[in-house]
Amino acid sequence: MTSKPKHQKPRKFLKLPRISGGKQELVKFIRENLQYPEEALKAKVQGDVIVKYKINGNGEVFHPEIVKGLGFGCDEEALRLVMLLQYDAVRNRGARVTASNKLKIPFRLSEKKAASKINVEYAPASPKQSEADQKPKTPPENQF
Repeated sequence: MTSKPKHQKPRKFLKLPRISGGKQELVKFIRENLQYPEEALKAKVQGDVIVKYKINGNGEVFHPEIVKGLGFGCDEEALRLVMLLQYDAVRNRGARVTASNKLKIPFRLSEKKAASKINVEYAPASPKQSEADQKPKTPPENQF
């Protein structure tokens, strides 16, 4: 009777394309390159756009498509961002493999942008008048 080892690691045969720097680098890339569409700013649209795309063996992105969109120009901006991504090239046993991936791109209006549009001016409160200033002044008597 043969038995399997109890703690055998699962084997991964395919190496998947990765972005150098990992998830933090991807988040930083999106934050730096995302240009909020003017139409979405005017309509105050917020939400997530989910994009599905493929990555070839050279790490290039192709065939992006919107899985869940927002409209107002956000979908087009998400597609533009995804096409800018560059993954590390991967070879699996000498063969190049095409991989697919999904990415959620958040569109959020920052509080700083909203606050910068509002101009508030404060006038200092006038100090309390002294009692002498509060008494009504009597006009000088006519000497005629």
